[in-house]
Amino acid sequence: MAEDAAGIKGFISPPCETVPLTGMCDVKVQLPGKVARGLVFPLGPANLVAVVTDNGMVGCGAFDVAALEKFQYPAARVRPSKGDSIATIDDLLDGIVKDANGPALARGVKVGMTGREALGKL
Repeated sequence: MAEDAAGIKGFISPPCETVPLTGMCDVKVQLPGKVARGLVFPLGPANLVAVVTDNGMVGCGAFDVAALEKFQYPAARVRPSKGDSIATIDDLLDGIVKDANGPALARGVKVGMTGREALGKL
C-alpha cells in the first residue's frame, strides 16, 4: 500500500491534500457505509490527529471530549495501541478508545474498542 509523507496508507483517497502554510493534511477516510474526513495537523514535535464523521469525531489525546459534550457533539479520544503517540491516521484507527463523552457513549462507543470501531458507531 502506498504511504505519503504524513504516514497515511492507501486505503484513504486522495492520499493527502496539504493545506498551504499550515502543513495540515486533509484526507478522506473510507469507513463502512460512509466516508469521513481525516486531519493531521503538525505541531512541531507532535501531530494533532482526528477523524471527523457526519455524526462525531475520534481524536488523539490532545482533544477535550468533555468540552465537546457541552455542545452535544459525540467525541472520543484514543491512546496508541503501539508506540508513544498518535501521529498518523493509521495510529488513530488502530488506537484504543480511552474515553468518550456522553453523546458518543449513547451512540455505542465504548472504552477499549479501536478508533476504527468507534468511528463506525459515529
